[in-house]
Amino acid sequence: MGNVAPVNNAPQIRKVLIFTLILNLLVSLAKVIYGYISNSIAMVSDGFHSFFDGVSNIVGLIGIWIASHPPDERHPYGHKKYETLFTVIIAVMIFTACFQIIRQVYHSIVENHRTEVTTVSFAVMLITMCINIFVARYESRKGKELKSEFLAADAMHTKSDILASIAVIASLILTKAGYRFADAIVGIVITFFIARIGYEIIKRASDVLVDTICIDTSAIESIINSVEGVKGCHDIRTRGTEHAINLDLHILVDPKISAEEAHKIADSVEEKIKGSFPAVTDIVVHIEPEGNDCK
Repeated sequence: MGNVAPVNNAPQIRKVLIFTLILNLLVSLAKVIYGYISNSIAMVSDGFHSFFDGVSNIVGLIGIWIASHPPDERHPYGHKKYETLFTVIIAVMIFTACFQIIRQVYHSIVENHRTEVTTVSFAVMLITMCINIFVARYESRKGKELKSEFLAADAMHTKSDILASIAVIASLILTKAGYRFADAIVGIVITFFIARIGYEIIKRASDVLVDTICIDTSAIESIINSVEGVKGCHDIRTRGTEHAINLDLHILVDPKISAEEAHKIADSVEEKIKGSFPAVTDIVVHIEPEGNDCK
């Protein structure tokens, strides 16, 4: 009962991803090109890390397009979980970035690599980092506004790029001061923080994919029992994402009332729940006569 179609925010989400894709590619090119010019492994590595941000935008465009398809015969609940699946891909990309940084650290140590640190090196890193900060905040704000799981995850991915940039700037300063292994030490430390972001994304996505509870059932039970005509409730189950929750439940009603009256009570239950929890997009209410032993 009460199936309400969610608002289609896919076009707006696509615009956000295209805009951030352009910025991420510009940032990546700036770091990679000047990294090669200055012989900086850290900067080149960070450039490829930024490139992952651009790739994740492309992955997001595909994922959002699939997730925006309406429910069909084979997917009666819609395709929203495809967006969650693609957030897992972002997490995998973050772990890939971690591997790339560790690999660069190893090569810088064994090959006794010398980096040319100039004023331009710092300028490139500071400007690109400012762009990344803007992108992360922009995507985070748009993720909340458009209720997009993917944009929220991609914003976290961009934050990992900011951390990597901070590591590069720190290594440039220490390298300029004569500490040759500074790049390696800072790279290892920052990789830990990047991996932590990947873990948080994986955890959030897995909660959705395995149908982890979305709302405290005791809060829902209190609302249901406040509806006139409801004699009790049980088997309250929730699943879905933070912004699109599916809910099913059982309510007990007076066995002497008509089916029409029981239906009106169920409608009141739906209305009250959605008024208290706007993120609930679909509710299934099972009606049972009071005294039924189906609990």
